[in-house]
Amino acid sequence: MVKKNDLTGERFGHLVVLNKTDKLYNHYVVWHCLCDCGNEIDVDTRKLKRGTISSCGCIPKRDARCGRTPEDLRGKVFGNLTVISKEKSENHKTRWLCECSCGNKKIIKSADLKSGKVKSCGCLQHVKGKNIKDITNQRFGKLTALYPTSKRDYKLSVYWHCQCDCGNEIDVTHDCLVYGRYKSCGCLKQEHMSHIYQQLHHIDGTCVEWLANRKSRNDNKSGFRGVYMRSNGQYRVSIGFKKKRFYLGQYKDYNEAVEIRKEAEEILHDQFVEAYSIWLEQGNKKNPLIYEVTKEDMIFTIITNVDVDNKKVLDNVVTIDYPIGGRHIFQK
Repeated sequence: MVKKNDLTGERFGHLVVLNKTDKLYNHYVVWHCLCDCGNEIDVDTRKLKRGTISSCGCIPKRDARCGRTPEDLRGKVFGNLTVISKEKSENHKTRWLCECSCGNKKIIKSADLKSGKVKSCGCLQHVKGKNIKDITNQRFGKLTALYPTSKRDYKLSVYWHCQCDCGNEIDVTHDCLVYGRYKSCGCLKQEHMSHIYQQLHHIDGTCVEWLANRKSRNDNKSGFRGVYMRSNGQYRVSIGFKKKRFYLGQYKDYNEAVEIRKEAEEILHDQFVEAYSIWLEQGNKKNPLIYEVTKEDMIFTIITNVDVDNKKVLDNVVTIDYPIGGRHIFQK
């Protein structure tokens, strides 16, 4: 004879009671049940009879308790997340395994996906938990933002993995992209430099524009270009021209060293720029500019076909000697 309170064999939703256990829950008998999906679960009498639990968890809490099964989200995209497969429900909540655009995987509840509460694995959040702006697939110059990485700079700005139009890939912070500090992987700068180089005029490796607008180098501790302080306290002076470097001696007095350097610049650089301007204005392309420099002791010898004083291009060349410390002394 079956006892009045024996639930063995009875069905409650998707559960069929197998047998009574020795456990009690809040003074109610706990029953061992078999779910239609094949899983087994222990449930107390009150929850079975009230319908609080009607499955092992494979069927989530009914949507508005109308008995519908959960929507299949596999393959759908929510923000940066793509749903891969269904996971075991937890606390009667349907959960899905999702892959983020950054490559990480995470299990997320169905409700959080549908409501938009969760849009990534967490890579779109600052350390303090604030969401950052999604710039996926946006263009910044030649760069296209692909996905955020887990890296942050010292200001907590997220590094985005970007692809350049040239095919290279690079990680750039959100701030640098938005404020235009990065517009390419570096190829844009090289392109601009090549255009600038084409606009400059080079003669035997010497840039005319650079000589005309020369400045002191930042790495020169003496404070003047071409003047270098030695360990013995003296100042070494030199000057470069047409891929050659001419040594101009060592001086104890800094001002004397600077004056020697300035005089050498007037002889080599300034006169060369002026000679080039005269040659360019006359437009005699069949008669190329000649401007060669040699040095012996402290005398520069310049061989040129431009008369700087009379501002004209000559049919032949002249040789002019310029001693350092005075004006030129003779022409040949």
